[in-house]
Amino acid sequence: MTVSVPDLAPLTPGARRVLDAASRLFYERGIHAVGVDTIAEAAGVTKKTLYDRFGSKEALVVSYLQHRDARWRAHLAAHLARVPAPGPDRVLAVFDAATAWSSENGAKGCSAINARAEIGDGHDGHPVFPEIARQKVWQLDLFADLCSEAGIVNPGSMAQRMMLLYEGALVTVGMETFAHPFDVARDVSRSLLMLALPAAR
Repeated sequence: MTVSVPDLAPLTPGARRVLDAASRLFYERGIHAVGVDTIAEAAGVTKKTLYDRFGSKEALVVSYLQHRDARWRAHLAAHLARVPAPGPDRVLAVFDAATAWSSENGAKGCSAINARAEIGDGHDGHPVFPEIARQKVWQLDLFADLCSEAGIVNPGSMAQRMMLLYEGALVTVGMETFAHPFDVARDVSRSLLMLALPAAR
């Protein structure tokens, strides 16, 4: 399988400056802590330009999450391309990709998880929640597809286990509970995958 990278609509130069500034500020400081005045100032635009391009702060948050997700998928696709043959190593490449990503882009953990912590329970119609849920469902589906291609027994169940290990490592990166959480998650995942191969049964 190949990783699909969302084809997002092109941005005007002003919109790109707004999104770049918002993305940095949202990730570093949190969504609620950053107002549109701060974003507009950092982007070198007026608030009118911000609202003209995105409509609302909530829509800007969704765009931030979508563009960060697209970057992650492109990064992940490059790592999976290095392990083209189906098998446990291709599943584990997700953890390798996450290790590299977190060192370059994720010192505060997962942007979607962080956003979810700020928006409430997700049942109040907040426009950000569906985007967060979509990203996590996509990741789970990817694990299921990779496990199925690898010949893993009960790939859907194994994908859930991989997802728990992956998400736990993401949170641990942000919390700095211990060093190299993706390495730990990868080691546990490898043991589970090897036990679930038909030859191991």
